[in-house]
Amino acid sequence: MTTPRLAIVSALATALLPLVMCGGSSSTSPTATTTTTGTTGTLPSVYSKFGNGMTVTLSGATVVLTTKDLPDHNSPYYGAGNAKYEAPQAGMAVNPNLIASQNITFRVPSAPAKATPSDTPLGPIGVATNGVVLFNQYAAGRSPLTNEIFSFDRYNGHPSPGNQYHYHVEPVWLTAQGKSVFIGVLLDGFPVYGTQDSDGSTPSDLDTCNGHTRATPDFPAGIYHYHVTSAPPYISGCFYGSAGTVAG
Repeated sequence: MTTPRLAIVSALATALLPLVMCGGSSSTSPTATTTTTGTTGTLPSVYSKFGNGMTVTLSGATVVLTTKDLPDHNSPYYGAGNAKYEAPQAGMAVNPNLIASQNITFRVPSAPAKATPSDTPLGPIGVATNGVVLFNQYAAGRSPLTNEIFSFDRYNGHPSPGNQYHYHVEPVWLTAQGKSVFIGVLLDGFPVYGTQDSDGSTPSDLDTCNGHTRATPDFPAGIYHYHVTSAPPYISGCFYGSAGTVAG
């Protein structure tokens, strides 16, 4: 069941979609630097969708993604005086942290495979196509998000005490491009999509990790993938495959 606060966030996100598309800064086209090293393989084409200054490298059987974790949209957390600063929306409880440039490197399998599902940790569990890191459904101490949700900006992100900006829930800046849009990858290499499948339907068969196996425009032969949802676990309840590493 969707919590009352998530219902408010969902309604707010819907109401703000025109602003996402027309107000503030515009969505950034992919500008990732992609290379291959130490391998005769090919970087999966889906990684061409990563941008906002990210570096994407194929090293052996591992995709290496490096990000500065600076969102390509406005936020109160950029701080007054920054070109991407905007005033908090009504009802927002701004936390004391600010967005700051990071140096975060994800190493994920280029050909993800099913494994024994494992719990997602606190901190980064994946990365979005705009370079913003993805967190799981918990606040500090693995407690429910509850009041922390009030500190999300209008794009559903906020920075940690280490000034690491992140999304716990649907990144509406990205899903404004389409509810079935490719959002990013988790540490196990499996992709994350919006709230709908490419046929416009809302998945009704998601497993405990918040995913299922179907064809997508990026993987026409079919692949396991996660979907963001309006209720916990929001992005992923567990890793379906073997998780890679993250540093930074």
